[in-house]
Amino acid sequence: MHSKGSSCCCSFEDYNLTTEWLLNQTSHRPKVAVICGSGLGLLADGAANKQVFRYQDIPNFPVSTVQGHEGCLVFGTVEDTPCVFMQGHFHLYEGYSLCQVTFPIRIFKLMGVESVLVTNASGGICPDFKVGDIMIIKDHINLPGFAGEHPLCGPNDERFGTRFPCMSDAYSKDLRRLALDVSSELGCADFVREGVYCMVSGPNFETIAEARMLLILGCDSVGMSTVPEVTVAKHCGLRVLGLSLITNKVSLDYSREEKVNHGEVLQISKMRAEVLQKLVTTLIGRCQQQSINTH
Repeated sequence: MHSKGSSCCCSFEDYNLTTEWLLNQTSHRPKVAVICGSGLGLLADGAANKQVFRYQDIPNFPVSTVQGHEGCLVFGTVEDTPCVFMQGHFHLYEGYSLCQVTFPIRIFKLMGVESVLVTNASGGICPDFKVGDIMIIKDHINLPGFAGEHPLCGPNDERFGTRFPCMSDAYSKDLRRLALDVSSELGCADFVREGVYCMVSGPNFETIAEARMLLILGCDSVGMSTVPEVTVAKHCGLRVLGLSLITNKVSLDYSREEKVNHGEVLQISKMRAEVLQKLVTTLIGRCQQQSINTH
């Protein structure tokens, strides 16, 4: 399963095999999936009745290779809601195809997941953003997609979704409103923002000229993940909420001396982890409640 290429290298049989294996190994039937970004694997710590599978033990599953990504699938309950947590996700820069990067999303769909909460660490481009801010993603720009690196390239499987999915409402308005309400209740509204996330393929941090271009394009933050998973989740008909932790300020100025590094990113993730965990835990309970009320 390690071939590179933009068309899908995973068949429906591959997805089915992995789904069946997981359904046989666990009695958990998750309704909410949480994808934990760099340094945010501890979002799963609050779950009860946990059952943990290492990625390398799951048939067909890719394996995380980046520091700060534990590489485990954790099933458990949060606020009486059955959940699955991905401790670590996959990136184009690791050499995976986008089909592999998004493989878990289709597994979650087949397992009965209804909502996906995706988290990441990103660099702040908007001059008003501060390190440690939490950005609720209201929209995204898929730069690799502009260049043909897109998770839905290749034959479309109607069992998952339509050939041309609408992406203008990729991030659920209801879940975004809920996230704003919950952050007010928890007293962290002063560092919760809404904004546009831009995905670049990485693995280098942006040049100053690139950062300036992204600012002109209307991007508030930039990172190397999330968009492929969100695209496939939307294609599958899942509700999506995205939270981005601003772990560094992207340099827009040639006279600035400080340089960003991955260690700092992990450090800030650690600092905000407790707040994020509280936010995610409360959101999961409300999110499921909202889903029950709307059905």
